[in-house]
Formats: sequence, C-alpha cells, structure tokens
Amino acid sequence: MIKFDFSTYMKPFNNILDYQPKINKIINLLETGTSMNDWYDLGKCITPETLEDVLKTSDYIRSNCDVFLVIGVGGSSLGAKAVIDAFKPYFKKSNPEIIFLGSSLSSTYLEELIKYIDDKEVIINVISKSGTTFETNLYFEYLYNKLSKRYSAEELSKRIIVTTDAKEGSLRQLVNEKNYKSFVLPSNIGGRYSVMTVVGLLPIAVAGVDINEMIIGAKALNKQMAFDYAVIRDLLYKEDKKVESITIYEPKLLSLVESIKQVLAETQGKEGKGILPIASINTGDLHSLGQFYQDGSQILFETVINIECNNELVIPKYNKELDEINKIVANQVATSHMKNKVCSNFISLDALTPFNIGQLIYFFEIAAAAGAYLLEVEPFNQPGVNEYKKLVLKELDGNE
Repeated sequence: MIKFDFSTYMKPFNNILDYQPKINKIINLLETGTSMNDWYDLGKCITPETLEDVLKTSDYIRSNCDVFLVIGVGGSSLGAKAVIDAFKPYFKKSNPEIIFLGSSLSSTYLEELIKYIDDKEVIINVISKSGTTFETNLYFEYLYNKLSKRYSAEELSKRIIVTTDAKEGSLRQLVNEKNYKSFVLPSNIGGRYSVMTVVGLLPIAVAGVDINEMIIGAKALNKQMAFDYAVIRDLLYKEDKKVESITIYEPKLLSLVESIKQVLAETQGKEGKGILPIASINTGDLHSLGQFYQDGSQILFETVINIECNNELVIPKYNKELDEINKIVANQVATSHMKNKVCSNFISLDALTPFNIGQLIYFFEIAAAAGAYLLEVEPFNQPGVNEYKKLVLKELDGNE
C-alpha cells in the first residue's frame, strides 16, 4: 500500500476542509461521464476479454523476438516505460529487450538502432489514436520500410501490432488492408491517462510485470488521498509556490517521475496557470539542486516518493539496512528544507511492487485531473502541445 503524509514536513493549513464541497463536485464530474474521463472507472480501461488477449499476445511477443520496439510519444509510451524501468534489473538486459521510440528525433539514435537490430528478430507495437502523431509516424514509416525488405509480407504480418482508434485514422486503415494484429485505444481516454489500458499494459506484460496486480492495486487506492494532495497543491499554488520537485531516492523511479511530470503539466498547465513539475534524484541532486532548495528563492515545494524496503542489505559501519539509512536521509533533508520554507509531501511505498505502482499511477492521475478543475482549466486537452505540430507540418509540407 502507499501512504500519503501531508503534515509532518508541510506547513499547517486550516482551510483544507473548506475545499470538500468543491471536491464533491469534482468527484461527481469524474463519475458521471464528462468527456475523456473513462480512465477514472478502471473497469472501462480494459475489459476482461482484452486483458486476456494482452496476456496471450505478450507471451507470443516474448517467444518470437529479440527486440520489442514500442513506437509512441508522450502518454503512448511514458507510462509503460515508467513501470518497466521500475522493475528492470540494473545490470541485466531483459529478454526480449524492450526499446521505446518517439521521444526524440535524433538521427544518430535511429542510425545506431538500425545497426543494432540488423541481426535481431523484431516485433513492433505502434501506438497512436489518431494515426497522425508526427514523431510516431516518422519512426514507424521508416522502420516499416526497413523491415519490409527483411521479412516477407506473411512474416511481417506476424511482427506488426497496432494500437489505435477502433474505426478511424491511417493506422486503422493499415490494419484493415494488411490484417495486422490490433488493439483498440479506448475513445474516451487520452494518452497520458492510458497506462491502465492496452496502451501501457501490453508492453508492461511483455516485460513480465504482473499487470493484474497493478490493476488490483489501483482499485484498492483510497481516492481521498489523491484529492487531499490536489488540495494541498492548490493551496501552495495560491501562496506563489509555482514549482514542484518530484523527488526520489530510488533511481529506478526516474521514468515514473517523467510520467508524473507529463500528467501534471499537460493536464494543468493552461491559460497562464499551473505548477511546473521538475525532477530531483537524490542523493545526487542534493549536491546540486539541493543548494537552491536550501538557500535559494522560495518558489517551490517537494513531493517525495520513497520506498521503505527494497531488500535487507546491511551497512556494517552503522549496523543499519541501507533502506533505513536512505529513509533517514530523506527525512532529514525534508527537515533541513523546511528551514527555507520548502515544504514536502511524502508518499511512501512499503515495497516496490506492481500493486503499489498501479496504485501510485492512479493516485497521480486523479490528483492531476482534480487539480485542473480547481484551477478551472479543462483537464483533458493539450492545445499547447498541438501548436508546435501545426508549425512543423506547415514548414515540412512547404505551405505558406
């Protein structure tokens, strides 16, 4: 289970209960079917039949490739990568190796990737609801052409898996023409809220993570904790705390923080409003960003994600487990930062498990949406993201 502590290292707020009428209205909005909020009902994220298909397909992928390429950008890949990296061993390659594409347009990366997979068996999962996502299309079309020269049409049909809209878009058209294996991305769930759908669960299952436990964990969440966190963030925002450091003490959670940054920033950063989420990876960042937190301008607060127990590794000098020492450091850092009026929320996981990670992902999804409603902005669009795409395509297409 996860625990949320918003009092030990946080200034006291006397008006939290005043928010409850607003929270009740938000809960009603989330429960009664406003647009794009099917993610809130976990039963709508994935049906038992699709879950069974995901598990069967993941077994097929593991048995038939050396490299599994997941092509998607933003929410189409961040959530899955967050979970996979949380459980991936530090010094051992997975089998199959899972590689995510779409977060950059590096020619060096693509060139080296092509060389790397040249002698390896490959399966691709391309993910895009619209089928028009710029980065996704660029990578998929390039790799599709490469693999078409290596594999026969029959063999290639066993190596392309498409996750897209049920009826529309270029990828659905490709599926219909070639009869490729496909999954449907639920229409009322946006990318950054899609971790608990086939979008996230298929790659996660390929990595061997127990996706059933993730779903069970999410369903067991005490949702009030997420709403309380949203209220605390709103109260701090009104006191000009405009930056939130998502701080971790376990590097395996770095990709998770990237996913959290997306769901918070893309949900709330609109109309000149919102808190900027950043990442801190301690203890390393204590020797760089930590100086600013301790003595710099008082523009931020922290949300610390800490794992209480990974293993029982003991440091003889202190006769304490390293996890216990890590916890002591986290607590004393928060105590030190409070001297500069840098407050901290603490989210504690008793252990790093699929159950807890599923719960944590759902926690931040709820908090992000609730926080957007408190800011009076639409949670489920991203007009700022779409702006650059228009300009890029205009120039590439040669339009005036």
